[in-house]
Amino acid sequence: MNNSYLPIPMIIRSIMNETTAKDIKTFELAFLNKEDEQNFSYLPGQFAEISVLGAGEAPIGIASSPTEKGFLKFTIKWYEKGLMTNALHNMFAGDKIGIRGPFGNSFESKNIKGKNIVIIGGGFAFTTLRSLITYMIHSHSRNKFKNITVIYGARSPDDLIYKKELEEWAKRDDIKLYITVDKGDKDWKGREGFVPTVVGEVRPSSKNTVAIICGPPIMIKFTIPKLVELGFSPENILNSLEMRMKCGIGKCGRCNIGGKYVCKDGPIFSLAELNDLPKEY
Repeated sequence: MNNSYLPIPMIIRSIMNETTAKDIKTFELAFLNKEDEQNFSYLPGQFAEISVLGAGEAPIGIASSPTEKGFLKFTIKWYEKGLMTNALHNMFAGDKIGIRGPFGNSFESKNIKGKNIVIIGGGFAFTTLRSLITYMIHSHSRNKFKNITVIYGARSPDDLIYKKELEEWAKRDDIKLYITVDKGDKDWKGREGFVPTVVGEVRPSSKNTVAIICGPPIMIKFTIPKLVELGFSPENILNSLEMRMKCGIGKCGRCNIGGKYVCKDGPIFSLAELNDLPKEY
């Protein structure tokens, strides 16, 4: 029986630097016990608590897809004042850590099957969106979704994460991918411009479409009006409030917004749901 208070033992199988600054790393974790692996069932949009002995724990969105078996992926940014992220960024393949979870709801809980999907991401907040994209384009689930459009941006070309996968997705004929950076370098031949501007240029259709946004607050602030202008209803604009996560099980009371516990009622909320909550997020 899964005890949500007890961390599941994991081993770091590999660590990949996503940027040359080495401040964003993707950790691939393997289960130490086969039973734990079989019992850990999750969907894109959910998160887990990662713990490092002596450094505490932190809630992190799951970047892997349920279609990827035998491991979990977490992409984590280093923060100077983050005790746990500091400790984790100084670990190596073969080191052991713990996780609790999965927690929260998923993107699928918001009735996205059978719809066109527009995914809009910014910076390293693209992690749970990577989970969703990988899940949707898998052969076992691709027919559950109609057209898929992805708009993803970062400050610079080096700040883009999952670069190899972005290249692979760009070659597919069942997904439209738009990559942009605020400012390119001398080698950048792609699009330049802020994500909200690109959304206005691409003009995705709102007909039978759900828009899913995850990124910096400033990006979300200026993207939502663009979607509303394009005819997206508040019910069909989904946001992740993962940044509000704390204990994950609704006991600490630090993630609540009005009468909602984000870790239990979210972290995925429609704009319609958010409009009914106090502006505390």
